[in-house]
Amino acid sequence: MTVTVTVDEPGTTLEPIEVLHVGRRGEVAGGMTQVVNGYLSYPFDDCELRVIVSRDGSTGPRALALFLGAAWRIGTLRGRESRVVVVHLSQGGSFVREGLLLRLAHARGFGTVAHLHGSSFPDYAAREPARVARVLRAADSVFVLSDETRAAVLGVVPSASTELIPNAVPEGMPRTKEKRIVFGGSVSLRKGVDVLVDAWRAIADHDGWTLDIVGPVADPEVVPESLPDAVFHGSLPHAQLMELLETAEIAVLPSRDEAMPMFILEALARRDCVIATRVGGIPSVLGGGAGVLVDAGDAAGLAAAVQELMTSDAARDEVRAAGTARFQRDYSAAAVYPMLAARWRAVLPGSR
Repeated sequence: MTVTVTVDEPGTTLEPIEVLHVGRRGEVAGGMTQVVNGYLSYPFDDCELRVIVSRDGSTGPRALALFLGAAWRIGTLRGRESRVVVVHLSQGGSFVREGLLLRLAHARGFGTVAHLHGSSFPDYAAREPARVARVLRAADSVFVLSDETRAAVLGVVPSASTELIPNAVPEGMPRTKEKRIVFGGSVSLRKGVDVLVDAWRAIADHDGWTLDIVGPVADPEVVPESLPDAVFHGSLPHAQLMELLETAEIAVLPSRDEAMPMFILEALARRDCVIATRVGGIPSVLGGGAGVLVDAGDAAGLAAAVQELMTSDAARDEVRAAGTARFQRDYSAAAVYPMLAARWRAVLPGSR
């Protein structure tokens, strides 16, 4: 089932509500974290946002302490008439752990949202349908990033209320562009860094362009001993990655598997020309000329796409204009966040 919610007209005064996000925040790696950070940075009308930190990438006693602390906070919450609990879920251990917190909030009578992230959720739902169903039945609404994820949800809970909610980000700061190409994400086979390395090597003349590869190294074998005109930065603070994107002409993400990666939205928000693969929700973002799409694993196709944008000002101008227009219409904070606030409010006990 899909629910349609009307966004209130500008100027409408509503009673303020508190929206509690359960998951991660801060400089923890991962797109899910940046989704929450984006919410926290936005001046929502009539919504006060807080985070209940349930994990931070740690393991062992600290991870257990964070989970138990989150459970205690949810278990002692009051004011269900004006509070909504939004639990951010991925697949695997995250789904089990945060799923228990979602079920606790639901059992206590709060309006609940399961906000699904992660490119592998449909496969996980197919492998663990009973577990997924137990968790999602505790959600008054399920937010998904793609039609594929929505189909997976409805496959295990046909009565689920689903909302297709795109990720969104605030606009970047305008800066002078340089001959820079930026990759941001896990340095891994899944993100296609091996393909990017092969593509960059296939371009004979870089003509003053540099390739910046930013992110934690998950698969060391994809990092070559040397790569001309390229820098592997490792992990950087998120703000520093955004500064690189603000001065870059091109952003590239040759992933083999994605849902809706925040990196391409952050690049569009900074007026970069984006090259990415036809996987997950990426074509819905970059289709129609808003970016350049290539096949996953195709180093030759990626090299050709990169080289065309490196050598043609006109091509870059065309892609940049289309990408910026798509971002402002569909993925900017101003376009998405008011709709999101209305959907949070819709799960309050008195609104259902």
